[in-house]
Order: sequence, then structure tokens, then C-alpha cells
Amino acid sequence: MAETETTSGIVTVEKVRGRSTITRCFFRYPLKLILPKKVGSSQVDAVWIYALSYGGGIVSGDQISCKISVGDGCTASVTTQASTKVYKSVDSKCSEQVLEAIIGNEAFLALIPDPVTCFSTARYNQKQNFRIVSGSNLVVVDWITSGRYQSGEKWDFTSYKSTNCIYLDNDRPIFIDSVLLERSFICDIAERMQYYQVIAMVILLGPKLKNLQNQIKEEVKKMMSVKLRPPTTNFGRHAKSEAQHDRLVPDLIASCSTFGPQGVGSVIRVTATTTEAVYAFLRTHLSSLEVFLGAPPYCQSGS
Repeated sequence: MAETETTSGIVTVEKVRGRSTITRCFFRYPLKLILPKKVGSSQVDAVWIYALSYGGGIVSGDQISCKISVGDGCTASVTTQASTKVYKSVDSKCSEQVLEAIIGNEAFLALIPDPVTCFSTARYNQKQNFRIVSGSNLVVVDWITSGRYQSGEKWDFTSYKSTNCIYLDNDRPIFIDSVLLERSFICDIAERMQYYQVIAMVILLGPKLKNLQNQIKEEVKKMMSVKLRPPTTNFGRHAKSEAQHDRLVPDLIASCSTFGPQGVGSVIRVTATTTEAVYAFLRTHLSSLEVFLGAPPYCQSGS
């Protein structure tokens, strides 16, 4: 069976006359890929790919698979134009997206989408596999909102699962992470998430990103030392009104840790009370990627 019959999208990035160039691009329903000619500075050697869904979102039962290959020395950025909407599940069908990415030596892949937003009763499963070598560079942003919370839908979907795996030299796993949010009879998702409306994970890996990893680690440490500092005002032992509790809830919580051989990668985990707070966090801490991508991530999102 031909590869194009089993895959929704295929993108190959290779060096042509010394520039990163998309030499192959295939897609079919329900996936659509847009290749803008110019996103950032023409002085930067990078290509951008926008991934969209027909109809503005992922329909119940949709099965989307995409393969991306970034050749040696090439740079590619994959993003979206808006949040990925996952519509209500029909007949308990689960929607699924699978990404297989290969990043060559001294290559750079930035996967920087807007968040996934699951509608009420939606079922969604996402798998992303990245195959690297020691000289590869990778940025992954993987995040989800509580849903259409401004319309009253807060963590009202049935299930959400996202799995990210990174393999070194094709088959050696150095990072495996899975997030599962699932409605249960004992406790619903909203009750477990409390005040928070967004959860996000950022992966930074590779020699080109070592300085950024160290920088974000220190910035997160300083930020959380302030946000989690005990309040100086004394409300009294029994003063635990909802208004007082709200003042003690940080609008954003973040952590940073390393993984892989010699701490080659870093993972930053974030939760926040608003989507805008996470957009601001990403814009601030990923702005230095402009030198690699030609434009800063999320510069026109969430503002």
C-alpha cells in the first residue's frame, strides 16, 4: 500500500543550494498544510509550515497522521493559525492525531502550535514520536485548555491523552511522557483541576538550545520563588474565605527539569488560570528562538 494512502500528510525539508527547502509536501483530508513564502527575516534559513483542519477543527472519529523529515542542517517550524478544536464525540468515537518526526544532524525542528481545545464530551488521543541524533535540536510545545470556558465549558470533555516520545539514534528512548485527563464517576476533571484552565509542556533539546535551557531554568526558579512566597498579610488561623483563597492561588505555576544523557534536554511544565497567561509565558521565554526561526513564536497569538 502506498505511503500516501495511509498517511494524511508528508513533509520533507532538505538543503537546496545551501537553503532549507521543502522538497516534498503531501496532504489530504482532514489535514491541510500551508507553506507561506515569508514569515520572518529572509536572512534566517528556516521554513514554516502551518497545519490546519478542514472545517476549522477535528471532527469525531477523525484519524490524522503526519510524517515530517528535517534533513541535516535544516530548520523547520510547524505551527497553527488558531487553537486546535476537537468537536463533540459522536457515538463515543475518539479522534486521533499521530506525528512521526525525524530530525537530522545539526537540524532544528520547532513544533509550536496553539493549544488543543476539546469541546464538551470530546474524546481525543495524540501521539508524537521524534527520532533524533546527538546533533539534533528540538522544541516542542504541547498544551491544552479546559475548553470553551468562557461559555461555561470547563474540563467538560470525556477524555484527552497526549503522548510524546523522543528516541536517540532511532530506537533508544530518552524521553517518554503521557498526559491523561479522563472523566470518571468518582471525580470529574474540573474538580481535580480546581482554578486552573490550561496545562502546557515545553521540551527543549539539543546543543543549539543549551543556553536557552539554562536561562529558562533560572528564570522559572526566580519566578516561582516570588509566586509561591507565603503572604505577609495575616488573615488569622480560621480566615479561609473564598476571596482570601483566590488571592493565594498563583495565576501560573511552572517547573523545569532535565532529561536524557548529560541532561541534553529540558522539560518545562506550566499550568495557569488563563490561556493568555501561558501565551505570555511562551512569548517571553521562547523569544530568543527568533534567531533560528526568523520570527519569535506566538508573537501574534493570545494578545
